[in-house]
Amino acid sequence: MQAKDTKISFKGQNVYLGIDTHLKSWKVTVLFENSVFKTFSQDPCAEVLKKFLRKNFPEATYYSAYEASFCGYSVHRELEKAGIKNIVVNPADIPTTDKERKQREDKRDSRKIAKSLRNGDLQGIYIPTIITMEFRTMVRYRKTLVKEVNRNKNRVKSFLYFNGIKIPPELDTTSKHWSARYTKWLKGLSFSSKFGNKTLDMLIKTTTYYRRKLLEVTRELRNIQEENGYGKKIKLLISIPGIGIITALTLLSEIEDINRFKNLDALCSYIGLVPSTNSSGEKELIGDITPRANKPLRNAIIEAAWIAVRNDPSLALKYNQLRQKMKSNKAIVRIAKKLLNRIRYVLNNEQEYVLSVN
Repeated sequence: MQAKDTKISFKGQNVYLGIDTHLKSWKVTVLFENSVFKTFSQDPCAEVLKKFLRKNFPEATYYSAYEASFCGYSVHRELEKAGIKNIVVNPADIPTTDKERKQREDKRDSRKIAKSLRNGDLQGIYIPTIITMEFRTMVRYRKTLVKEVNRNKNRVKSFLYFNGIKIPPELDTTSKHWSARYTKWLKGLSFSSKFGNKTLDMLIKTTTYYRRKLLEVTRELRNIQEENGYGKKIKLLISIPGIGIITALTLLSEIEDINRFKNLDALCSYIGLVPSTNSSGEKELIGDITPRANKPLRNAIIEAAWIAVRNDPSLALKYNQLRQKMKSNKAIVRIAKKLLNRIRYVLNNEQEYVLSVN
């Protein structure tokens, strides 16, 4: 008598996974085309999930999604390596009811992701390469150091003002740049007790430490421009008035590939240079720029736009025309869009920008 073949196969069937990622565990919901299998917790490991799927749904096609979060894209790469077709989604793009917003829990979140994935309602965000991500980390770390330096400079000034000590007029400007003269003056101050002297000494040392770290990272970033093919692109970008090396590095680390944006509007939307809208019936309200943005990139472009209007005659003319109709902060957003158009042009055509007064 011939034995029956008891091998189970899900070949040709799709399995959808909604994953709510956390540091110590994942909440996973498994769905079929027309039914819910179950929701469960597991260790935060793609291999554990792979073994579960291969055991329970052999030969099926696996699709998964999770919200962009603290784990970045490392989980995405692990899932893809395990044979699971994954996308990372912006949390704001997941369809959510009012009840789900007010009664959040891991189980509900994972089911919501799985259902939206199955329904085709989710669109994955762009996944940069590992090299670009590490490059981006260094550029953003420099931005963090800049904030720390400024924060500690202000702490020193607050400490002086609190104790009734005024910065001499001849050092007021140099104090902003933490010059050698200003540092020498600070170290020469004396307080009534060792507590005041020790506090100032620690504040000076902390600020000096962060300034040295900032200098170290900045030097590393300047050296990077000769590696990984960044040199040519940086040369193209800094040909545009308002774009310096650090801004160019920020652009390259955040965008990676300019060709992934089909037009200028798509690029502006990614950066966050589009207005918020609220339309209903015949009413259409257009507000300030959207809060949804790539903030490091938006800040860099806005800062570059302010520099550009002081160095590019055509942008200066356009800015002055805009100022007659709107406030300066709105006018500079329009200038930033023009700057982005130039950035797209030089990167797409690999041609340096030629300054024109027309």
